[in-house]
Amino acid sequence: MASVKKTNAVRILENAKIRFELIGYEVDESSLSAEDAALKTGVPEEQTFKTLCARGDKTGVMLVCLPAGRELDFKALSSASGNKSTELVPLKEVQPLTGYVRGGCSPLGTKKRYPVFIDESARMFEFITVNAGQRGLLFKLKPDDLIAATGAKTAGIIRL
Repeated sequence: MASVKKTNAVRILENAKIRFELIGYEVDESSLSAEDAALKTGVPEEQTFKTLCARGDKTGVMLVCLPAGRELDFKALSSASGNKSTELVPLKEVQPLTGYVRGGCSPLGTKKRYPVFIDESARMFEFITVNAGQRGLLFKLKPDDLIAATGAKTAGIIRL
């Protein structure tokens, strides 16, 4: 794992003096899912959070973190974010907006700072993992530390 480079996301947590571990894993270009990351790192899916890029009709772009294997509840996200409707940003727009590629999107260190919403289930755990800004690299940290670092709002945003 000598190829781990310091991502903007890593620098942000270091500068904020937030404790975290980095977990690296082998990336399969054909399977960039959070479910795959959970399998390869041995971290349960409910503690492995994926970051999605969404857009609200009123507030614009936002980042959304939810557990692997779960689907986003757009109605709940709209309500939590003060929008009438929300949708996922088309994949081709994600990199220009965030600076991150699919499978490497972190809620920290985006080109521009966007509002972050984290599913409230994160708070049930001592730690969660979330992408650290490149494919095959995860942060392992306390949910409240991630919430503080991103200024995130927590809400029930997964489809039940």
